[in-house]
Amino acid sequence: MPVEKLENGAWLHAHRLPLGCGWAGHCTAPGHENAVPSPDELRDFCNLGYAQGCERFPRERLWDSVRFVARTASSDGKKFSGGQIQIRYVCERDHRPVEHGTLKFDAIATRWVLGHSDARVQRMAECFLASYVEKRYIEKRKKPQTDPAVAS
Repeated sequence: MPVEKLENGAWLHAHRLPLGCGWAGHCTAPGHENAVPSPDELRDFCNLGYAQGCERFPRERLWDSVRFVARTASSDGKKFSGGQIQIRYVCERDHRPVEHGTLKFDAIATRWVLGHSDARVQRMAECFLASYVEKRYIEKRKKPQTDPAVAS
């Protein structure tokens, strides 16, 4: 279960990780709840999704990886102006989808409109959302500002 962002992870392209960056936290595998993964386990298993090499990886499981993608939409859903963030997720087992859906976050009210019933998926979605929002903020700050009077 991701708890805090890993600022100094050992990934070449951390922004390509399933949650948008590396995270530290604790295990949720049955019989190992709250075990703290080592830095090597975080790097090689926890942050990559498919963790079959991990000694705590459960044989019986519904899924073994969750992937996310997001888009920002206005409250009417037609423009990408910022009212709502829609997060699509896919839970995978053996590289095949077993569950999918859409979660919704109201960026203005800063609350989940539609969350996930599994606390683990919901927490991963929250971490992904934090990475997504941070990345969008950084991209927005890098864009050159244009004077509306000059642009017309």
